[in-house]
Amino acid sequence: MTRNPTVDFQGILIYKGTRSHHLFQQQQASSQQQKSGAPASAMAEKGVKVFGMWASPMAIRVEWALRLKGVEYEYVDEDLANKSADLLRYNPVTKKVPVLVHDGKPIAESTIIVEYIDEAWKGGHPIMPADPYERAQARFWARYAEDKCNAALYPVFTTTGEAQGKVVREAQQCLKTLETALEGKKFFGGDAVGYLDIVVGWFAYWLPVIEEVSGASVVTDEELPLMKAWFDRFLAVDVVKAALPDRDRLLAANKARREQILSA
Repeated sequence: MTRNPTVDFQGILIYKGTRSHHLFQQQQASSQQQKSGAPASAMAEKGVKVFGMWASPMAIRVEWALRLKGVEYEYVDEDLANKSADLLRYNPVTKKVPVLVHDGKPIAESTIIVEYIDEAWKGGHPIMPADPYERAQARFWARYAEDKCNAALYPVFTTTGEAQGKVVREAQQCLKTLETALEGKKFFGGDAVGYLDIVVGWFAYWLPVIEEVSGASVVTDEELPLMKAWFDRFLAVDVVKAALPDRDRLLAANKARREQILSA
């Protein structure tokens, strides 16, 4: 059966199996957590809420953007097997995370939310490039990563043997094309983290997990030296590190998901 790469790829990383005992206890104690970056603006204090899921590489984009802007926010961790009434009310169309609720007004889809955050909180760290051409380029590469790279990486997780070797090479080729947007730069955004870094930033943390789970090697110093170096720089940024999920827990969830896929 033909799969939708984006949906399936999120299905891998946004774990839909049995919740861990630790997370169950967390949810029993409190279904909401307060997370904050730097001091919030007056607008943010009126109410900023993020509906996400702890293992979602799409939801973390929203947290990174808010933290870069220094916006205080309330985080609601969703159980995607039992979605809350609030999530379904705020996003009745796709019923997916992430959703940003700002002063009672919901915005869905992670890349759209990131752009909204940059426009709603104009002070502080700029996310989108100021130059119109550079903004267009950032959006182009973000779309390329979403449409091409995600689809190319998905089969690495779901295949074995010779078939996996073939898809690894295809994924590397796709990432090499994306890597050209890094040439001569510290980050995709230039000297500082920008829009494209936020969109593809999950590669830096989730891809090594995928590699460990699947036994594949995709991003190496030999094949993708600029990307590999960027992984280290991006993960060293304080606001990036602060929002990352526990690696052991993420690894366990993805191992279980891969086993489930391969045994189906």
